[in-house]
Amino acid sequence: MLTTLCPLGLCGERPSLTYTLHRMTFRRIVVASFLLLAACHRERPVERPSILLVTLDTTRADAIGPEAKGVETPSFNALVPRGMRFRSAYCAVPQTLPSHTSMMTGLYAGGHGVHENARHLADTTPLLAERLHAAGYKTAAFISAFALAKRFGLARGFDVWDEDFGANRAERNAQETTDRALAFLRQQSGSQPVFLWVHYWDPHYPYTPPEPFRTKYAKNPYYGEIAFMDQQLGRLLSAFQGAHKPVAMILVGDHGEGLGEHGEQQHGNLMYQATMHVPLLLVGPGVKAGTSDAPVSTRRIFHTVLDWAGVDGTNSLRAEARPSPGASRHPLPEGEGVVAGEAMKAFLDYGWQPQVMAVEGTRKAILAGALEVYDVAADPGETHNLAAQASLSREQRATLRDYPIPSLAQAANAATPGDAEERKKLASLGYVTADVKPVVRKDAPRPADMAPLFPILDEAAALFVREEYAKSIPLLQQILAKDPHNLDAALRLATAESALGRDREALAAFERAQAIAPESPDVRTYLALHLARTNDWKKAEPMLEQVLAQTPHKVPAIEALEQIREREERFPDAIVLLQKLYTLRSPTGAELAHLGTLAMQVGQTNVALDAFEKARAAQGPAFQNELELGVLYLASNRFPEARDALDRVPPSHPDYPMVLFKRAQVAVLLHEPDAPARIEAAKQHANPMTRELIARERLFQ
Repeated sequence: MLTTLCPLGLCGERPSLTYTLHRMTFRRIVVASFLLLAACHRERPVERPSILLVTLDTTRADAIGPEAKGVETPSFNALVPRGMRFRSAYCAVPQTLPSHTSMMTGLYAGGHGVHENARHLADTTPLLAERLHAAGYKTAAFISAFALAKRFGLARGFDVWDEDFGANRAERNAQETTDRALAFLRQQSGSQPVFLWVHYWDPHYPYTPPEPFRTKYAKNPYYGEIAFMDQQLGRLLSAFQGAHKPVAMILVGDHGEGLGEHGEQQHGNLMYQATMHVPLLLVGPGVKAGTSDAPVSTRRIFHTVLDWAGVDGTNSLRAEARPSPGASRHPLPEGEGVVAGEAMKAFLDYGWQPQVMAVEGTRKAILAGALEVYDVAADPGETHNLAAQASLSREQRATLRDYPIPSLAQAANAATPGDAEERKKLASLGYVTADVKPVVRKDAPRPADMAPLFPILDEAAALFVREEYAKSIPLLQQILAKDPHNLDAALRLATAESALGRDREALAAFERAQAIAPESPDVRTYLALHLARTNDWKKAEPMLEQVLAQTPHKVPAIEALEQIREREERFPDAIVLLQKLYTLRSPTGAELAHLGTLAMQVGQTNVALDAFEKARAAQGPAFQNELELGVLYLASNRFPEARDALDRVPPSHPDYPMVLFKRAQVAVLLHEPDAPARIEAAKQHANPMTRELIARERLFQ
């Protein structure tokens, strides 16, 4: 638990003599004023503002606002004189999903458990939108990238959740998102206050701003993305303020971007100012215009929004942006004397040192195996490590010491059992998490020392997810040469060799992985998946059974064992595995049709019928199993549906004689006037199989 500090550090001060002498008179004045204010409030209830939260993905603190150099952001700048700008705001985690999760829960990642992208927030963790919805707010979110997709858990409590990126896309630009948000605002009417969250993704790599920003910022396209986003921000701010009165607004970055500083081009691996220091601007009731240099965490956006909504003012940033001394309704937050943060991706994926941050005043400390201390006011580039001579406060040291390092097992459990399409979407956004639990050791490297590997790790992982295995292999070998204990790279290498059919190379790579982690269930799993592809597939069967006994939701293991069950013609067991698999990931239309075929083969009519109906809905005109569907409807006495399904089968179907036979049966059962003609057609076009069936069919007598 982080150390709790007294508000403003005044806990030990004694009251002045003047205050003591006049205490009774002061109390009487306060009581009288309170009663007068209470009477006024009874006559004029305070109207709750509509609240706009705009999260600016991948936006550095120095890339937007009046002090930004090399980029123009007039929309953001126009709002600055009306609000409080926090010039020392820090994100909780330098990745999109965990950072936003902290804003939506009010918790550091150590509290909500989402330490990197592609993880799922526990359903038991309360969310900001849930509390606002319960308080009478209309809640809406407009999301610009798959990294924040509904499946990851932040959509609870929103009346409207818009993540329509278009077919086969994982993101949309600020104009598309703004258009959708403005359409929502035009539909709002009445006195119900609104909480609107708009997420902009544009400054994320690769930087491809539209014209005219592409040409204007040709030398720095990252700034071009910022400028384009700012243009669309102006449209949003204008529309929101025109649609609602009163209003409160928060503009905040979820994390920054390395841009090469400290060897990090993008973000997520390190904790320096480039990725942790973000813009934060508050505008609204009870907020004084100006700037604050006090360090604050963006997790307090949760508390600030609840404060504006009249739900709970504890820990609100409005306490530090109050109109005048003593005018705040709430005390300053406990514990914010030290701002914490983490970057656990390298620890969770590769077993490198975990990283924790503690900021107090202008002094920032990073613990990652070794201690780093920087004066970020005097040395914003963090080039001079003061750890040898710096004296950290007790609270700052306690924050570094007591911050909860995530359990590898818990982090693995938070992973969503995503399908290949999900992994490809995340990879297209630059996000690929490890699939295995790493080897953790005391002599693990510091992430900062491994910075030259970051681009190689990212490229190798992206190629692997795109199934470009031949291209990924030399990069994975390069990673292992510099980080021999990287289990994720070792298993990706073995899997890539296996996928290319190089059995000897694959087995050698698996031996290397076993040497790195002799007891790893991940090594056993991937070796079993390899064997399941080969002529030694029977050796994989007991290994997969053991894997699933220990980890019942391991999607690749379920897939492999199901294929073995089909080879063994144990179709009922295969069906059970497929049904379990499709509760863990979404099946394709073709997979549903295959399930229907298996179930029909063993007489599981209801299972087959359900699978074929879902396959038809998913595949549309491409659906090829109308005959099977018609037969199943007929067996279930659903004659009109059987008729419709059989009528959709084209004459070119290779089993069209069976279609005619079944359609004639349905015609008789429905008492259709053309039943005799259909029977005759079935006879004329019969093949040996249907000729015998027709001869025995009592309905045709």
